[in-house]
Order: sequence, then structure tokens, then C-alpha cells
Amino acid sequence: MALPHTPDSNPTDYIDDEDFIALEVPPEVSGERLDKFLGGALPDYSRNRLKSWVEAGAVTVDGKVTKVRHLLRGSESIKVFPQEMPEQFAFSPENIALDVVYEDDSIIVVNKPAGLVVHPAAGNWTGTLLNALLYRYPELKQLPRAGIVHRLDKDTSGLMVVARTDIAQTSLVRQLQERTVGRRYLSWVWGDAPSQGKVLATVGRDQRDRLKMAAGSAQGKPAATLFRRLAKGSFTESSVALLECRLETGRTHQIRVHLESLGFPLLGDPVYRKRTPGVAKSLPFNRQALHAYALSLQHPATQEIMTWFRLPPQDLIDLLPLVGMSEADLPREEALMASIKNDQRAQ
Repeated sequence: MALPHTPDSNPTDYIDDEDFIALEVPPEVSGERLDKFLGGALPDYSRNRLKSWVEAGAVTVDGKVTKVRHLLRGSESIKVFPQEMPEQFAFSPENIALDVVYEDDSIIVVNKPAGLVVHPAAGNWTGTLLNALLYRYPELKQLPRAGIVHRLDKDTSGLMVVARTDIAQTSLVRQLQERTVGRRYLSWVWGDAPSQGKVLATVGRDQRDRLKMAAGSAQGKPAATLFRRLAKGSFTESSVALLECRLETGRTHQIRVHLESLGFPLLGDPVYRKRTPGVAKSLPFNRQALHAYALSLQHPATQEIMTWFRLPPQDLIDLLPLVGMSEADLPREEALMASIKNDQRAQ
């Protein structure tokens, strides 16, 4: 079993992945054993699994490796570095339809539908994008995470790039780390959003709810999201805006967390919904209204700058008239290409 490592220490890993789970021990559990506390704090993992991680040195208490029977005094900081589980070595190819936008010997670009999980994990060991990729491209079995170098949330739709070779994977990860991959999203939010803006706030685990992320977290990683308003609308007198968001970093749930922190939660978001108006309950849309509509990068083999564009899926098209918008409010490919060229000249 691998020893724990610090975030970003493995260049082939997800650049937006959280490498550890951070926990704060409340004072009232003073005297409780470490393994018992972990079992209560992390119910998604079995007690045996957590015990094995402690014994392997993959759990630290105030920065120190300790033992399963260690007694907590309260107020400590715990970091849990999840280790690969046996299930993760049992990925099997599955005949799942893929919308392949582009492919060559080096890369694959797919348009992921909402509802498709990218990578197997607890609760989703099958039926993922990875399983589908292994069926269509068996050679990906030789690459870490089957060539996947970034990801989208389960209920976010849109464009993703996958590497087909070690060289391509190294190149794509480097581009992601250097923030030269262009990623643009369409997001529908509640509120009267300004014409443009930039959010600079760290994103890290919410200390009160480990299943959520939080903006401004002291233990978070730096994150930057730029946005501009494309259209304004409303739903039963509550303001709605269509935003184009551009990522300068790629943190987990970044757009959802950043926009919520400004008071503009995404329509349909079941998790990040502070200041969501009461009328949201009557809106017939049940996923975060977020679509990765444009992707640009330097081809790992040819060094050519390539760009792909996909309009949102039908459920988001159907949402438009409900919030006082139309397809004319969506960006056009020609304008996108001109905007990307301007960004590239400015770099």
C-alpha cells in the first residue's frame, strides 16, 4: 500500500483532486480512540478500511503518524490520505455509449452527458466514463486512470479530454498545471449577476460537512474563476442570469462554490444553494445548470492549438424558455473562436 503523499506530488494525478480528507477533532470527544472517531466521521468507509490506512501510516494526527488505539485529546487536526482500494483494480470495460467529439492517436475528446460519473468510487464502481473508455479503447488500461486527466461532476455535462499515450498524458497534465488549457462553461444562476467579474478565493473541504467544498477555506487551494453575463431572465419574478465562466484553476466544485459565495447559486444545484429563492422548488430542473461548452489546448503531438465547442444538451435548451431566455442567448462558435484568439494573444 502506498505511503501518504502531499498534494500535487504526483504529476500524473488529477490536478483538481483533493489528496486528503481534513478533519477537526471536537473537544467533546476527548479520550476517544482514533479508530472509533474515524469510523463515525467517515461512514462511507468501512472500519477495517480505515484501520488499514492508520496502520499503513496514511492517517496523521497533528502531522504525526500514530496508532489505531491512539487516544484523542480534542482539537487535533487529522488528515486522512485515502489509499487505493481493491475495487479500483477491478475496473472492467462496459459497453456504454460515448459521444466522441474528436479522436486521434494521442487524445480523445468526449462530450460527457449529465448523470455519468467520470471515475469509479464508493457507490459508483461501475457504469462510469472510465468503464466506457476501457471498452472502446482497451489500450487505456495501461495508463493511470485510463488516461483521464481532469473531470466533471456527475451532473455537469460537457467536454473532457482523455490521453491515449504516456506522452500525451504528461503533456496534458503539464498544461493543466500551467493553466494553459482553456475551459469555458455555461452556468445558469439565481440572482442579478453583474456583467462580469472574477472570483479569487481558495477552495477546500468544508470543515462542517466533508461532502462539500467551501470558498475561502484556510486549508484550501488557490482558485480563480472569471465570468461574464450573457443574458438576463427570471422565473416567477426571481432574477436569473446566464453566465460564461472561465477557469484559471480546476478545483473540485469550483464554479459551484465560487458563484454561491457571491450569492449566485446555480439553478438546480442540490448542494450549494445558499440564497436560492423559494420559487426554486417549483422549477422543473433537477441538476446543477452547468455545461462545459468549450475546450482548447495544445495538441501533445502536433503542438497545434485546438478548440472544441458543444452547445448544451436538450435539458438545458428546454430550460431556456422557462427562465425567459432563448437559444439566441447562447454563445456562437464564431464569437468563441475570436474570443479564444484574443485570450491567446494576451497570454
